[in-house]
Amino acid sequence: MLSVALVAAPTAFATLERPQAGLYVAGLFRAEAWYSLALGVLLIMVEQRLQRAQDERRFRFGLGFVVPVAVLVLTLIGAEVLQPLIQQAKMTGQGSFALLHAASTGVFALKSTLVAYMAWALVPRR
Repeated sequence: MLSVALVAAPTAFATLERPQAGLYVAGLFRAEAWYSLALGVLLIMVEQRLQRAQDERRFRFGLGFVVPVAVLVLTLIGAEVLQPLIQQAKMTGQGSFALLHAASTGVFALKSTLVAYMAWALVPRR
């Protein structure tokens, strides 16, 4: 996920013409969004199964459930709300491309932080 934002996107803009780089990077982020959605649903299913193994009668909304749901929501906001608005602002010149791009970057940064937290939380402690 971070390799798309920190390596692939800057490299595309450094090596391709700006319009082609924009199309390429948009495709990368679209693919990343689909992978995020699929893996988020998988994590939620795993969390539900782990909770059922502990107690079939009780489901609690702990961090193992809430964080993947938050990642899914942020992914949907970025991919289905902000990206279309960014494209519209770019094509029509209406709306603030820079502001929408900053909002999208913020959503992606928050999502990355939550994913990093999940990875850290999964490491067994001694």
